[in-house]
Amino acid sequence: MSVVSVGVAARDFAGWQRVLQRQLAKTPALYDGTSTATIAELLSSVHQRAESIDRIIGTRSGPHRIVARPVFGPTADVHAVQLWLGPAAGGPPDPPAAVGAVWDLASQTMSVPVGSTRLPGIAVTDYSPRMSIAELFHRISAFDRHAEVLDLLYDPHPEDRISFDATVTDGPGRWRVSIRGRHGADGSRGAWCLIEDVTPAEMPAQWPGLEWVGLREAHRRAGTHLAIVQLEHANIAHWLTDPAPWIRWDHLNRPADVFHADDRGRLTELADSLRTVDTAGVTVRTLNDSGGHSPTAMVIYPYPGFSNRPLAIAQFLRVADR
Repeated sequence: MSVVSVGVAARDFAGWQRVLQRQLAKTPALYDGTSTATIAELLSSVHQRAESIDRIIGTRSGPHRIVARPVFGPTADVHAVQLWLGPAAGGPPDPPAAVGAVWDLASQTMSVPVGSTRLPGIAVTDYSPRMSIAELFHRISAFDRHAEVLDLLYDPHPEDRISFDATVTDGPGRWRVSIRGRHGADGSRGAWCLIEDVTPAEMPAQWPGLEWVGLREAHRRAGTHLAIVQLEHANIAHWLTDPAPWIRWDHLNRPADVFHADDRGRLTELADSLRTVDTAGVTVRTLNDSGGHSPTAMVIYPYPGFSNRPLAIAQFLRVADR
């Protein structure tokens, strides 16, 4: 077990024993009626039984309370446990929204439970049980670790992990996303994810910077549509500008479906050629809102930042149908 948050403070996968001992030290009365071993058993019980525990313990300073609640993932499995310790009087505050999610490399989708609609930035009407990584990135801003996240998700190992905070794009709110790589017993690869609402009680208004607003508006007026493309798996990983309006890229069963099946191989082949050239061009068929395909020209440049995976910057240009 690891700890990723204490209140709204990040703990970056810290060892649970050390964090728990520090919390108990802040409320020494709890040592009268419990121990780290006892609390560990409670956490294990919540994990295995998928049921909350609410226990009163007697201490020399009066009754105290231990509350442990499961955090569910998309198949009702327990991804994490929320723990509260303190005096019984008054009781614990309402727990912040938190959900587990599962990234599956084979389908390149992230499965999320319906409980994710309790998070800021995800409306009930916009809920989908699966989303692409581009859809996830589209929901958050004030975040610049896209390449690190893509490296982990597209080549996951059990020891890989990353945790980051990001502001949601739709309304006020802040998420903490914690990701750990996984290899399933059945040979599947992917990652376990935990998304928490860490919105502060008084969140100051945040406005995009002048450079961001100016560049975004310039691209919009010029009709420029840019995205980070994961060439190895032939999908759109992140829109750098407004998405191309003629391309249906979200709410897909498989994110790679954005490109015609016969064109995906051409994109994966470009990953090798970009190692020796500065620019490559290709015309592909992209999915449209009617379920058909429209010809789209792509001008592709190597991703200039550091990444372990073959990422590229792609400009999408609409080609007139003949």
